[in-house]
Amino acid sequence: MDDQRIELFDTTLRDGTQGEGVNLSLHDKLMITQKLDDFGIDIIEGGWPGSNPKDAEYFQAVRKLSLNHARVCAFGSTARFPDKVKSDHNLNMLLQAESPCISIFGKTWKFHSQRSLDLTDEQNEELIFKSVDFLKSEGRIIIFDAEHFFDGYKDDPVFAIKMLKAAERAGADILALCDTNGGSLPDEVSRIVRHVRQEIKTPVGIHAHNDGDLAVANSLVAVQEGAVHVQGTINGFGERCGNANLCSIIPNLIIKMNRQLKGPVQLENLTSLSRYVYEIANIVPNTRAAFVGKSAFTHKGGIHVSSVLKDSRMYEHIDPALTGNTQHVLISDLSGQSNIRYKARELGIELPDTKEFNKHFVQRIKSLEFEGFQFDGAEASFELLLRSELKDYEPFFKITYAKVNVLQDDEGQEYSEAVLKVQVGDEEEHTASDGNGPVNALDNALRKALRRFYPEISSLHLIDYKVRVLGEKDGTGAKVRVLVETADEYSSWSTVGVSTNIIKASIQALSDSINFKIMQNTKHPREVSVI
Repeated sequence: MDDQRIELFDTTLRDGTQGEGVNLSLHDKLMITQKLDDFGIDIIEGGWPGSNPKDAEYFQAVRKLSLNHARVCAFGSTARFPDKVKSDHNLNMLLQAESPCISIFGKTWKFHSQRSLDLTDEQNEELIFKSVDFLKSEGRIIIFDAEHFFDGYKDDPVFAIKMLKAAERAGADILALCDTNGGSLPDEVSRIVRHVRQEIKTPVGIHAHNDGDLAVANSLVAVQEGAVHVQGTINGFGERCGNANLCSIIPNLIIKMNRQLKGPVQLENLTSLSRYVYEIANIVPNTRAAFVGKSAFTHKGGIHVSSVLKDSRMYEHIDPALTGNTQHVLISDLSGQSNIRYKARELGIELPDTKEFNKHFVQRIKSLEFEGFQFDGAEASFELLLRSELKDYEPFFKITYAKVNVLQDDEGQEYSEAVLKVQVGDEEEHTASDGNGPVNALDNALRKALRRFYPEISSLHLIDYKVRVLGEKDGTGAKVRVLVETADEYSSWSTVGVSTNIIKASIQALSDSINFKIMQNTKHPREVSVI
């Protein structure tokens, strides 16, 4: 390996799946494998074939993928007994996986080798040497994961280095130093990696865990000290607090540290990759994740936005496009005229040049937010409000009567019904509908009343509904804020309603949602088919 270029090793499919709530099917793992290869990851650790049938099946199925760059890696442990290496089930399962790379972990903390395996120092050293030597003799690329290396080094550096040298003598291609418990500090990692490189000729790697929230920092300082192989996971998935997050490591290596990677990566696809893995794993994305999170380049304070509009470098450490992300501005009680101008431009709305309009509208937003409205999570409601202020929009309907019945009998059976009178122009529609709870009944009744006038709303469906109690000290008399997310076949949007009456707040949010759809269709009509 060129010692100036960094090799990226992804263990999302193995170490990442040990994280709480991370469950991937065989099909999921194959799809992620393809995405990792497309992005430019060098080595993909697919699983532990000796531990479960699904991982063994993965290594059979992955051979059918047409990978352009990445090499697949099987993971396992050293043999259990030094005198039974060639017959060891785990080692033979690694070979049967037929992956070009094998990562094998061994004990480098004396406490573990003595307490967990009941081995002498010499036996542990022999176990590492013979296990690596056996696998290497089969022509595979061998990565030796020095488990608990940093804890082991701090406990007994002579023992820890001796175990590394056993793997080196056996022909390991990479010695990955593992901060398995994730408790090391960057200065410790820096000092220890520096000393290892003085003792070892084999290329060194880093495998960090995030228990001290330092996995990315520890990985980067290891590279500064000469590590040329970095292990991690997409989005930092992993056991306990997770593994080192490759979505942070990769842009830092390329943009901040000017390091050359072993292969070309599609850095502009990093945000897409992050979201793809979240989606496949069915996990809500971390909006505040560096580089790839929705909030990473989001601005809320008016002074910040004013500066960003002049030159984004004032409040953005990189161009968001470098990692495939986008700049985003929120509307809130912290907003200034700059926020309004930015959002209007983003929405394609032309604002008057008069400062009086901007100032008046900013004050209106702040007044509404003081009442409990929140527009940074309900941008469709904000657009309707702005267009209304510009005399470019009026509601397409008016609810003149609303009644909701919620019944529950002695057997626990529940029934919800909404009755509405809705006025459209000079006509009034009187309708009723039941539903799965009062809000669903309202939603069904409202769309039922309007479908004759606006058939395009037939495609709408509610995908999220959130209620936030405002001023909790007021108890059941407190205001509530309702946030509704709605979708059609093309997109999704969010709207808001606020009231001391949860039904009224829900009607506000639902009405905005449908009005937004009708307005969009009016401005950008699409062919509608009504079933």
